[in-house]
Amino acid sequence: METIKLTIDNRAVEVPRGTTINKAARLLGIEIPVLCYMELKDMNIENKPAGCRICVVEVDGRRNLAPSCATNCEEGMVVRTHTTRVLNARRTVMEFILSDHPKDCLICAKSGTCELQSMAHKLGIREIPGQEIAAMSTYRLDTSPSIIRDLDKCIMCRRCEMMCNEIQTVGALSAVNRGFMSAVAPAFEQNLEHSTCTYCGQCVAVCPTGALTEVDHTPDVLRALADPSKTVIVQTAPAVRAALGEEFGMEPGTLVTGKMVSALRSLGFDYVFDTDFAADLTIMEEGTELLDRLNRHLSGDKTARLPILTSCCPGWVNFFEYYFPDLKDVPSTAKSPQQMFGAIANTYFADKIGVNRKDLVVVSIMPCLAKKYECQRGEFSTDNNPDVDFSISTRELAAFIKQANIDLNNLEDDDFDSPLGESTGAGVIFGTTGGVIEAAVRTAYELQTGKKLERLDFNELRGLEGVREATIDFDGLPIRIGIAHGLGNARKLLDDVRSGKSQFHAIEVMACPGGCIGGGGQPLHHGNSEIIKARVAAIYAEDKKKPLRKSHENPFIIKLYEEFLGSPNSEKAHHLLHTHYFERKKKIVVKH
Repeated sequence: METIKLTIDNRAVEVPRGTTINKAARLLGIEIPVLCYMELKDMNIENKPAGCRICVVEVDGRRNLAPSCATNCEEGMVVRTHTTRVLNARRTVMEFILSDHPKDCLICAKSGTCELQSMAHKLGIREIPGQEIAAMSTYRLDTSPSIIRDLDKCIMCRRCEMMCNEIQTVGALSAVNRGFMSAVAPAFEQNLEHSTCTYCGQCVAVCPTGALTEVDHTPDVLRALADPSKTVIVQTAPAVRAALGEEFGMEPGTLVTGKMVSALRSLGFDYVFDTDFAADLTIMEEGTELLDRLNRHLSGDKTARLPILTSCCPGWVNFFEYYFPDLKDVPSTAKSPQQMFGAIANTYFADKIGVNRKDLVVVSIMPCLAKKYECQRGEFSTDNNPDVDFSISTRELAAFIKQANIDLNNLEDDDFDSPLGESTGAGVIFGTTGGVIEAAVRTAYELQTGKKLERLDFNELRGLEGVREATIDFDGLPIRIGIAHGLGNARKLLDDVRSGKSQFHAIEVMACPGGCIGGGGQPLHHGNSEIIKARVAAIYAEDKKKPLRKSHENPFIIKLYEEFLGSPNSEKAHHLLHTHYFERKKKIVVKH
């Protein structure tokens, strides 16, 4: 590889050709401030529009300052990163940005985690000269079922546009207007709800300001908890326990399962359950559906559609319904674990505790913003009573715990309630890319072959590559599996399915980079891919510690079928636990 030598702040460095000044400076431990720039190197995600100009540096021989995030190093280049000229330029740029920014920091949803606020502090901004005569953009607030868009706070970093269009290939956002009225907005529609938005929340996860935030259901949950006529139960997704601790100063990847349960009890929830239980249930339904299609296909039945696509991720389902409605018979009809839990809670569990459905409030804690939309979809309700009433993100749960003055760090570990809190390791690994299909393999292998599966760790299904494939030997029957995380990667696999080129038997898709652990509702990682990897490691560590690691061995799942559902994919199970898909270009009803 060809290398070049240069000097940065009087220090020599040698880097591969094509390296930017910013990256070269980091190799020397020199921090150049950035605002629009963002990188997740392990997932090939990089945003470098050089739009904000906060990262400018002085290069000998050049008249103008250069944006370090987008300027490549050259042989013999001499760079100065913190000269008086550079510092003045950065301050001036920041003052211009702030002159057109709302001053409601105290009540902004991003207060305390706002990168613009942090950068203003870092640059020592204490006043904005000429603000009294500065023009101000004025946009109306745009509220969808999952995401709130406040374009007055958009600073045109274009991170959201990069995530939405280049990584997710959703195409919901693009730059509009010029000058003070410039912003990133839905490309063809006036609001998110009627755009191609999938509500995956990746735009929210990377937005450095309060321009994109989630719809907060916490006040609704608080009202339900205060109502003595309501029984309020909560379910927690597997990815939450691997990230919640970050909001309380713990190292990324610290598992806080027991402390989280204690905190939820302290908040006043009547029952604390685990979505992993419903993940085990999902495997029973989705796994048997896979085997049914596979065996019919092997027997020559041409109506058996393969590959089967996993259906656990609502952001992915929304994307599929908009761009691939012609393939509606390909995905598994199994509901997501969140919605399976809601259906069982409002029937089986409500009967057990003698509570009327209308007096039961089901709350979910999710790493995902699309879950807020999912629980409002009309098909997931009975007589206008939703199976899941409210969904709050990991970030919202952390804020709720802090509001209640609960010290998560010093709580004793507690256990989930029974029966909907009992799960296996297979349910836990749903939280990371490759985990759903690995959990399915653990069960499908034994159901198909009648033999005990000795190897439970399928490393060939793990990793952070955007598209992965593996072949698993089912005792002489090779099962070809595809895995994609990030909707742009999913599109590649779906194009092959549509064209008839796909050779896979099953494909797992998750909308968010890294899977649920990188969800739009997780603690902000600010482009640090090491945080994503630490969360992944935590998920697999919890799986390893579980006494049972196969969904079909969960005794409470077995009991649920014996007492209530009959058998996987029975008529009753299909009615409660399965769904159907729509063409999203047509209006899908949601409950507001």
